[in-house]
Amino acid sequence: MAPRLPRPRLAQFLHHWRRALALLLLCALVALLLSVDALFAALHQLLAQAAPYIGAHPLAGRVVFVALSGLSAMLAFFSSAVLVPMAVYSWGRAGTALLLWLGWLLGGACAYATGRYLGRPMVRGLVPARLADFYLRRLPAQVDFPTALLFQVAMPSELPGYLFGLLRVPFRLYLAVLALVEAPFAAGTVLLGESLIRRQGGWMLVLAVLGLGTSLLAVHRLHRRLRAGGGEED
Repeated sequence: MAPRLPRPRLAQFLHHWRRALALLLLCALVALLLSVDALFAALHQLLAQAAPYIGAHPLAGRVVFVALSGLSAMLAFFSSAVLVPMAVYSWGRAGTALLLWLGWLLGGACAYATGRYLGRPMVRGLVPARLADFYLRRLPAQVDFPTALLFQVAMPSELPGYLFGLLRVPFRLYLAVLALVEAPFAAGTVLLGESLIRRQGGWMLVLAVLGLGTSLLAVHRLHRRLRAGGGEED
């Protein structure tokens, strides 16, 4: 018989699986909607109508996009992903990926500062309290690079900055991990946006499965590492 997981850890595994399944179902729904000619035509009409306004304000448009991307890295209920197709349509893949990456770095730095200087009461109002408490009890006092890297890949993007700030993880370590992890995720998000524009529903699902599979694998490796280091509590 396979060993049973401790209840708190099992609850967290289920949380991550439910989140991954919900995101995958959302991508499947979007892919299905892309097959409706009227909806796909309406999407392109919307993008075509927005492009002249964005082109008329190139600097302001980019600043707003970076700011909203940063906000999405701090708040669980807000996502900049809905803006990515419009950004790709206006600025291309490379420009959008760079702006998205810069926005996520900015948001992560602000989340870190919030955790470090404003403390736990503020953080508990911005992230799921149960999830934050679970990992605050299990992360080691001195977070090393491999643990920080796994945590950044495994968790929702808004969580690591707040918790690493609370734990006083060196900012240069967090920033290095953040920059390394968010670069491929930014590229993947841009490819998802482009697949939406090009009506490539199958490619969209492949990218979603790859991204979510990577995160779930990181969750598994993270828990094994925490348990091996004595950080897991039953």
